[in-house]
Amino acid sequence: MTSMNIFNIAGSGMNAQNLRLNLVASNISNANSVSSSLDEVYKSRQPVFAAELKNIMDKANAASSVNVLGVVESQAPPIMEYAPNHPMADELGYIYKPNVNTVEEMANMMSASRSYENNVEVLNTAKDLILQTLRMGQ
Repeated sequence: MTSMNIFNIAGSGMNAQNLRLNLVASNISNANSVSSSLDEVYKSRQPVFAAELKNIMDKANAASSVNVLGVVESQAPPIMEYAPNHPMADELGYIYKPNVNTVEEMANMMSASRSYENNVEVLNTAKDLILQTLRMGQ
């Protein structure tokens, strides 16, 4: 594996975790939104990642980066709440809240943040090692 592959792999990991953090922020910011119909209610969104296994069978180049395959919406049903006096209530008196679990989202945010930090540390360590190698000839 060349030293530049390290930067590509860590960069792809940082991009993936950045997307994950943005989706967590979107989910948390919409957690308390209310809708008057099932079709319009916000649905929790999660990223789908896959390891890009290039030349994994070649032991000399067994490196993989992260591919973002897309974003999926949760299929869990929204929360129906009976609130006939609410201005957004439907004809039956129900309002609909998103299927966002803020505790899970906060745990997801901490995990994504730590993963991002780990990738930054990999980049910094690789950079320091390359600089130390260049200084060896002085």
